[in-house]
Amino acid sequence: MIALYLTIFVSLIIALIFLVLFLSSVKQGQYEDTYTPSVRMILEDEFGEDEPETGAKEE
Repeated sequence: MIALYLTIFVSLIIALIFLVLFLSSVKQGQYEDTYTPSVRMILEDEFGEDEPETGAKEE
């Protein structure tokens, strides 16, 4: 029976830690940008053209 109480206690502690981490990330503004993820896949090709290719060098 003590194992059951111990598991419940440990799981509540872990849940509280995750809750505190989630609330702190919301407070810091981690979830503010809702536009960029929706268009990242569409605009990926346009951003990739500016990067230099990593192939054979032209001489």
